[in-house]
Amino acid sequence: MADTAVSVPRRSPLAGAADRLAAVTRSSGGAVRLAELPFLAQVNLRLDAKGAAADAVGLALGLSLPLEPNTVVRAGELTVLWLGPDEWLVVGPPDTQRDVEHRIRAAAGDEHIAVTDVSAQRTTLLVSGARAPELLAHGCPLDLHPRAFGPGRCAQTTLARAQVVLVARDEPGAGFWVLVRSSFAGYLTDWLLDAAAEYVQES
Repeated sequence: MADTAVSVPRRSPLAGAADRLAAVTRSSGGAVRLAELPFLAQVNLRLDAKGAAADAVGLALGLSLPLEPNTVVRAGELTVLWLGPDEWLVVGPPDTQRDVEHRIRAAAGDEHIAVTDVSAQRTTLLVSGARAPELLAHGCPLDLHPRAFGPGRCAQTTLARAQVVLVARDEPGAGFWVLVRSSFAGYLTDWLLDAAAEYVQES
């Protein structure tokens, strides 16, 4: 029997906001850049940081799991965020979550770990540009000065009262990732667009 299932194109939580984000990016003259990075693989990992699984998983991912609170380690296309003493978030390119999860489980063997694919739970907003820290500071309680929250740092915090994971990217000029639950993504995008209005140049 022929497969009659209807294939529905995947739609990101902020697909309808792409034009508005791009418009603010253009009209700010480089002060801020706003964009969605949809469908990034996100795999939550819990294990004993001092156990054998930690080294094995790190080797399988090509990096060492970050042990310093609120830090990030990046290797190739994978970024690992420290979320707690025994918890990390592995972020990778779209549609790689199954591969990441398989690599982690295979490396851990019989060691006690917890691996959960949370890719559908959040989307990611890119906030960069010269005024990005100032823009985020309007709604975030953290000190975002580079001396306090420089490249390679991350934190679970709030932005405009929405729970987010904030990441200061370590590539030059890469700005910040804002990982937000899909159900709050539209609200937070509206807030960012409103807050960015002061950087828009009059034509």
